[in-house]
Amino acid sequence: MTDSRPSRRLRQGRASLAISFFVQGAVFALLVTRIPALQDRYGIPDGLLPLFLAAVPVLAGAGSVGTEHLVKRTRPGLVLRLVQPVVSLALLAAGSGTAVWQLALALAVFGLAVGALDASMNMLGVSLQRAYGRSIMLGFHAAYSLGGITGASLAWAGAHWDLPLPMLYAPLVAVLVPAALIAGRWYVDQRGAQRADRADRAEAPQGGAVVSMRPLLPLCLVMAFAYIGDSTVSNWSAKYLEDVLHGSEQLATVPYNVYMVTTLLGRSFGDLGVRRFGAVAVVRAGALLAGGGFAVVAAAPGAWAGMGGFTLLGLGLCVLVPQTFAAAGRLFPGASDAAVARLNIFNYVGFLVGSPLVGALGGVWSYRAAMLVPMALVLVTIRYARSFGPVPAGYGDGHERPRTVDVG
Repeated sequence: MTDSRPSRRLRQGRASLAISFFVQGAVFALLVTRIPALQDRYGIPDGLLPLFLAAVPVLAGAGSVGTEHLVKRTRPGLVLRLVQPVVSLALLAAGSGTAVWQLALALAVFGLAVGALDASMNMLGVSLQRAYGRSIMLGFHAAYSLGGITGASLAWAGAHWDLPLPMLYAPLVAVLVPAALIAGRWYVDQRGAQRADRADRAEAPQGGAVVSMRPLLPLCLVMAFAYIGDSTVSNWSAKYLEDVLHGSEQLATVPYNVYMVTTLLGRSFGDLGVRRFGAVAVVRAGALLAGGGFAVVAAAPGAWAGMGGFTLLGLGLCVLVPQTFAAAGRLFPGASDAAVARLNIFNYVGFLVGSPLVGALGGVWSYRAAMLVPMALVLVTIRYARSFGPVPAGYGDGHERPRTVDVG
């Protein structure tokens, strides 16, 4: 009987990549949760702050595009090992400068590096999932959520004790950078995964296939819609609970924490759901839960009902992004790195669109009505759920996946 267990190298690669997802989740949370402190440190006026914040996802998109071309010449694991310390050091630089140009430079480096980091991390995750032969992608994103909760908690402690940003960031970066470098020794990319997994089916090598945007477009839309929903929660949940649902200032801090915890729970058990029911069913269920969550938030008579809606949102939205990356890997097995890099751009598109969209609609209409827009977009995901299923037999030459996949 053939041993179907993954090799030791694959298990090491999985653990090391989970550490990198955790580190990135913590670093990103340490940045976004201390934006008011950064604004105060540099004396940035309210009118100028959105330009600084918008520059990060724009540059991250450029970093993701650059990574698509970079991995044609080198391994994604090497890219990740190089850029992850850069992201952490850029965080420290952003919190340690004294002039606005220093913050601008640090955020520019952060944005470019985080785009390369997000793309390369998910490239490795897709490759490992293929080698494992079962769903493990949600587990990596669960590690990211856990890192986000940890980073946000540390940021809260820093704010509570009124720690200067350099004093908060420096010891954490001193721990996170070595952790990421050590974990990087065991990264396994697609070629390494195929060598490590002796039972792995033959796949077309990276670089020999073409990625067409036409079959990838449904997944790009789902990615953007998911991040519009996510950015709505992260940017507007506190204001909504306090101003619309008349919760207390202390209670207004709870919805995002609840959202993060339920995101962690959903991702921790999501892979089991995919293995049992399939990715299509899990994506449909996630979209329905998220849509229902937005509906509850929009109709909530009070703060506690609103928090119930945010709980549903976390459980629903959490499965969409990891499964979108996994579906891109299945659709373009011979060019999954390029597909992931292009798909990752729509992460930042959703982030850029979501917050101003809800803010503008809330200002001219009402915030309750504004919540129905991300609800509708998330529910559109159900239409594209079939894109998350296995690629039909016969796709390509009828025997194995083609070296060139271009349906455009």
